[in-house]
Amino acid sequence: MGRRQAGSAAFVVLAAISFCHLLNDLTVSLLPAIYPVLKSAFDLSFGQIGLITLVLQGIASLLQPLVGLYTDRKPQPYSLAYGMGCTLFGVCLLAYAPNYPVLLAGAALLGLGASIFHPEASRLAQLASGGAHGMAQSLFQLGGSFGSSIGPVLAAFFVLPRGQTSLAWFALVALLAMVILVMLGNWYRNGGHAAPRARSSTVPPAVVAKSQVRRAIAVLVALIFSKYFYLSSITSYYIFYLMHRFALPTATAQLYLFIFLAAAAAGTFVGGPVGDRFGRKVVIWVSILGVLPFTLALPYVGLPATVALSVVIGLVLSSAFSAIVVYAQELMPGRVGMVSGLFFGVAFGMAGIGAAALGELADLTSIEFVYRVCSFLPLIGLLTALLPNIEARRSRA
Repeated sequence: MGRRQAGSAAFVVLAAISFCHLLNDLTVSLLPAIYPVLKSAFDLSFGQIGLITLVLQGIASLLQPLVGLYTDRKPQPYSLAYGMGCTLFGVCLLAYAPNYPVLLAGAALLGLGASIFHPEASRLAQLASGGAHGMAQSLFQLGGSFGSSIGPVLAAFFVLPRGQTSLAWFALVALLAMVILVMLGNWYRNGGHAAPRARSSTVPPAVVAKSQVRRAIAVLVALIFSKYFYLSSITSYYIFYLMHRFALPTATAQLYLFIFLAAAAAGTFVGGPVGDRFGRKVVIWVSILGVLPFTLALPYVGLPATVALSVVIGLVLSSAFSAIVVYAQELMPGRVGMVSGLFFGVAFGMAGIGAAALGELADLTSIEFVYRVCSFLPLIGLLTALLPNIEARRSRA
């Protein structure tokens, strides 16, 4: 009975941290969703829009590995609530920003909040996993992906009609997350994470030499580069692409962005359980390289086919991240916070650099040319062949 209650409590914790991930990423996703509003209000170029994303993602990228490394050594139960507080202030600053430098400051606060939130939240998800690390990571990622997909819809129906200052209402979303995160901090501080042991929560050490670990990490970083550079072309510029190529109004383009992000959320959830069942490497193969035919076709088709291809791309490509994170955690057991911070940081960094670089490329050429160039990025998935088969080596050991 006690074990069943502990397992139920752990599931509640896992659901709560996933819900907070939803609220966090929903709030952050509002910024790129209102880029058309900011572009016209402040007369911004694509390069300046890319710089906003670079500040947001760059700060999160640089700080997340450091936060994860620190919390591996000294867990901070209430750091999640502190991080969400930074997100709250960032949203308020963006809502009332009078000029471009203040927009950058608001984006920086969002990046700071994300850098504090993600590593420790990922650790909390693993602690509550009961050993099903892929499933737990996928559920955690599902919250974030679903939150990101809701952002454009809320921007279309709430922010666009009311203007930039209506962003301030979303401070209430961050405040709700802070309340939940304080309760999760109490659970963590009081040792609730030690209770569920129905399945072992200790990851067996991977039978891989240190040199192979370094090579595998480098390959995983390259795969993250491929995935998030491509995703940057969607999250930052898909609205402009649809508006420019198909003459769509802003609200309609944002709905199509929501469709893509909803498909990405579904793919995020699929990747973890499939990786638990068939192996992480299989998921990485299919997710990165398997999306290539669809990305190559997307720049050359009409609107219905563009929407359909975007759904397939979002579904397939997004399934990789949970598998990559858990694969890396199994490569480096006992370094959950550092590994989570590293890969969330790399993901944020690549997204930021990608947004800035692609914005400059769009200014120099065209938004259509950006999508033609990005269509080849999944070829980097061929590097998956260099990853060691952890499951097979562990079985032999």
